[in-house]
Amino acid sequence: MIAHVRGRVAAVTLSSAVLEVGGVGLELMCTPGTLATLRTGAEATLPTSMVVREDSLTLFGFVDDDEKSIFELVQTASGVGPKLAQAMLAVLSPDGVRTAIATDDVKTLTKVPGIGQKGAQRIILELKDRIGSPTGRVGTLPSLRTEPWRDQVTQGLVGLGYNAKDADKAVDAVAAEAGLSTGSTTEVDVGVLLRAALRSLSKA
Repeated sequence: MIAHVRGRVAAVTLSSAVLEVGGVGLELMCTPGTLATLRTGAEATLPTSMVVREDSLTLFGFVDDDEKSIFELVQTASGVGPKLAQAMLAVLSPDGVRTAIATDDVKTLTKVPGIGQKGAQRIILELKDRIGSPTGRVGTLPSLRTEPWRDQVTQGLVGLGYNAKDADKAVDAVAAEAGLSTGSTTEVDVGVLLRAALRSLSKA
């Protein structure tokens, strides 16, 4: 079990980051929010969870231990694999997941691509007694300048299964709501805007 990885960020892609550790590049699958915390060339430490399959070893990276614990816990529910668990954390914060499950909020859980009403009800039933109460922690996602955040949010939506056209519309909508314009120097929180864009798409 690899509990965490610390090293230089060698690359950041649409869905993963490569950290160089002892001359070896380790690829970590991450949510857009986690990727937004990383800068190529900078040092980073990410809690990790390894998923072992017969034909593969996949390492998932997280912004903090809380995100990692929720990722691992939700996979104990029937029908929830690592990809769906990661999608849940791309749409909802760890506390968002806790709150939705604790309050029987099926509607919120079905905003996650891949979770239907029956799936949400099953997750609530199986995890409600184990998910714990919201911690009230403030997110640790950093801010980014306008152009990088636009790419990150769009790529995050596409990575979750939405087409590029719908993703662009959602990004434009949340940019307008937040009062952002192209070339603006206003700093924004990528994680917050990604979740706002997902809410916008769920209403469409």
